[in-house]
Amino acid sequence: MSIKSITALQILKNHRKKIWPEIRKYLKDPSFPKQFRIPNQYRSLEKFHWQLISDYPNRKGKYLRPTLLILTTKAMGISEKYCLKTAAAIQTSEEWILNHDDIEDDSPLRRGRPTLHKLYGIELAINAGDSLHSIMWKILIDNFELLDKSKATIIMNEFYKIIMRTTLGQTVDLKWFKEKKLSFTDEDWYFVADSKSSYYTIAAPMRLGAIIANANEKQLNAISKFGYQLGRSFQLIDDILDITSDFKGLKQKGDDIYAGKRTLILGHLLRNASQQDKNKIVFIINKTRKKKTNKEVEWIIEKMHQYKSIDYARNKAVFFQNRAKQVFDQELKFMAKQPYRNQLRQIMKFILERDH
Repeated sequence: MSIKSITALQILKNHRKKIWPEIRKYLKDPSFPKQFRIPNQYRSLEKFHWQLISDYPNRKGKYLRPTLLILTTKAMGISEKYCLKTAAAIQTSEEWILNHDDIEDDSPLRRGRPTLHKLYGIELAINAGDSLHSIMWKILIDNFELLDKSKATIIMNEFYKIIMRTTLGQTVDLKWFKEKKLSFTDEDWYFVADSKSSYYTIAAPMRLGAIIANANEKQLNAISKFGYQLGRSFQLIDDILDITSDFKGLKQKGDDIYAGKRTLILGHLLRNASQQDKNKIVFIINKTRKKKTNKEVEWIIEKMHQYKSIDYARNKAVFFQNRAKQVFDQELKFMAKQPYRNQLRQIMKFILERDH
């Protein structure tokens, strides 16, 4: 296959093949002290424990974050062997964060299968997520064998900042849900999206890759600026797809509405709907997931089309995509090595045009 003909999905798939073996190494018991080794009569329980922990990793997502990380490192002229563990760690972070998000939102599906808490219960799902969180830090600890001590420490500190800003975004999201806050602005939505998408999904993995490639502060700042714009576009497209598709059977259509998510689309709808429609929208959104009917969710989706809330969000996504392109072309010239720069451009295009 020629470099020119490779698609964004193939780029992601190729990187997943490289990263997955690194993650799989950690999906097994560590070497416990001899007094705490697993007796034979409890081996079935040990197997069940790892079945839970390995469930989401084995489902394998798109691997967008680790792919961005590796492409950034390689576009700056550094071999991918130095970033495989960091890439494995950022992907593992997605697995435990999604696990906990699914519990908090009571989501029914993840990557085409019932969510972990639907299969095994909330308590066991939380415990599996906690275990994956520990594995993430173990992978980063092992980075000290691969990178020099100073750089491995910087990577650890960067992860701390990434996770803290991401969980802040989730706190705000959940707080507004519990308070039934529906008078929110685009800026309110951006605040949450910047934590959970702009930083975590785009800027963070690229910053990590650039740190490994010896980036300076000016370069890291340019990457953050790029991620700030592209991440907003990513989340807007994600929210649009949530109500216009089922992610090719991987998620429930309208899941954000079932979960009562405060999206930019919903905010626009509430500001533009007639009073009668607004009253009904508020009544439905404030219901619990279990009490919302498919008909009610479909009605809200129809109203999002009627009041052009989806078009509004798509136009915003294009706006932020264009801003990201400008930053990429003007300020990220230091990511010059081919074909990796072009592959980053293809991923950027995929974010806006994807159908799942």
